[in-house]
Amino acid sequence: MALEATFRQLSVSLHKLHDALNALHVTIGDKPTHDEAALADGLENALLDIMGTLHEARRSALQARQAVGHPPDHDRARRALTLCQERFHRIEQQFASDLVSYEKIKELARLGNERRAWLPWAGTVKLGIEQCRLPLEQTSTVLASCWQELAERAGTTSISVRNAIVGQKIVARDVRARDDIAERVT
Repeated sequence: MALEATFRQLSVSLHKLHDALNALHVTIGDKPTHDEAALADGLENALLDIMGTLHEARRSALQARQAVGHPPDHDRARRALTLCQERFHRIEQQFASDLVSYEKIKELARLGNERRAWLPWAGTVKLGIEQCRLPLEQTSTVLASCWQELAERAGTTSISVRNAIVGQKIVARDVRARDDIAERVT
């Protein structure tokens, strides 16, 4: 795939991840109104943190995409892609520990079983969390493709330096001989 198309796909993939996380945010916010649960607040805070990190990743992906445009600046693209990769790695870690961990899923099930009003909410949130996995996996794959494309471009860039001596040959004439010639002419 062409370099620009791969980086465009990264932006699209991050946008899909944003859509999935945003849908999960709406689901988490749609909790029973007459009751409170610390789990719901904790999930919402964790998700907002992930979405903030995603915003940074998307900004870096856009900068990387602009850098591979015309004229390409592969060093700038590499730096922006590095930031995007770091942010995405943080998103994966936060998602694994704060949303999809065994403990969190177990707490969701427990909340639904203990408080019947929370049962539909817990099931829907669990489904929403699961629906975020595919966009995460796709983004990870596209990030790897971006690195591969960038590495291939770096491997094909070659600079050759050739030293050629260029100069002028300056010959100094005897000043007296020139003056003698000038006197003969007059």
